[in-house]
Amino acid sequence: MGDPKKQRKKFDTPRFRWRKDVLQEELKLLGQYGLRNKHELWRHKTSLSKTRGIARSLISESTEARAKMESELLAQLKKKGILQETAVLDNVLDLTIEDILERRLQTIVFRKGLARTIFQARQLITHGHVTIDNRRVTIPGYIVPKAEEATIVYSPESAVANQEHPLRLGLSVVAKQPEIRQPMRGRRGGRGGGRF
Repeated sequence: MGDPKKQRKKFDTPRFRWRKDVLQEELKLLGQYGLRNKHELWRHKTSLSKTRGIARSLISESTEARAKMESELLAQLKKKGILQETAVLDNVLDLTIEDILERRLQTIVFRKGLARTIFQARQLITHGHVTIDNRRVTIPGYIVPKAEEATIVYSPESAVANQEHPLRLGLSVVAKQPEIRQPMRGRRGGRGGGRF
């Protein structure tokens, strides 16, 4: 059976959860990055908050005391691709939630053009159609290290790997320009029945 472990939350909820501006910002991020629910967003916000808290505590320490921890923190963030190679400790305080969300596997699959939409990218990942460095990863929220970013491809065992697959054909087709429809005339302003 194994040792039972108490499940704990991996996120902190917002302080003012029902404020309109907070709700709108969260909904915008959910749609833009294709997150399943707010728990995913809050988990990344919590990790960002902890990282920034460590950076703030390191800034207040003396130079010799913080040297080792500062280099470890910066190396970890640079390895994940969240920070640039020339970044310093002050750049950690400038990080935003978008910097973290851009490093998710789901976002990178969409940005590389392996899926038409961010939601389709999530579906491809959870169904096992995407591999990183020849290993199947089914977690859309996986933070992709910079070194592994170039190795993201379709799984060789997947049907999507075939060039003739309908999904692959749909990706190569150029999007058609939307038609501009003329407004309907009538007493009802174009809504409802057209009897009048």
